[in-house]
Amino acid sequence: MLKTYTVSFFGHRRIYNQLQLDRSLDELILRLLREHNYVEFLVGRDGDFDQLVSSSIKRCQREYGHHSSSHIWVMPYLNAFFRDNEQACYDYYDEIEICEESSVKHFKAAFQVRNKHMIDRSDLAVFYVENDKGGAYQTMRYAIEQGKEYLNLYHTKGEVK
Repeated sequence: MLKTYTVSFFGHRRIYNQLQLDRSLDELILRLLREHNYVEFLVGRDGDFDQLVSSSIKRCQREYGHHSSSHIWVMPYLNAFFRDNEQACYDYYDEIEICEESSVKHFKAAFQVRNKHMIDRSDLAVFYVENDKGGAYQTMRYAIEQGKEYLNLYHTKGEVK
């Protein structure tokens, strides 16, 4: 049985250096696909960073193949976008999950609960955090507190080690 390597992604809603970040994400995702037998990529769908990550995963899956990874959208709760576009969502993502723990929380708290759930099941957490405020920053602090392996692409200035 192959071990699954799980990677989660978190970043700001607005990203201003998207071209450089696209290249960094492609490099990182391709490296992860080469180094591990099977990779689960856990993503949200809540801003620029999430969209960049999903686009990069799709590009890399086309290049490397779909046999060794899953592109998984983890929702904090069932939302209107999904209800209105269910088939398109299933066509785009390999899997879609609704986080059980966050689905019963107040919508303002649901994202942090979902993010902690994603961190808890991840081997690696990838961030794009520029400053010390906001949900992505809080999630990065949680990952550090939990002793998770993490990478902040903002601080690497686009270089993926």
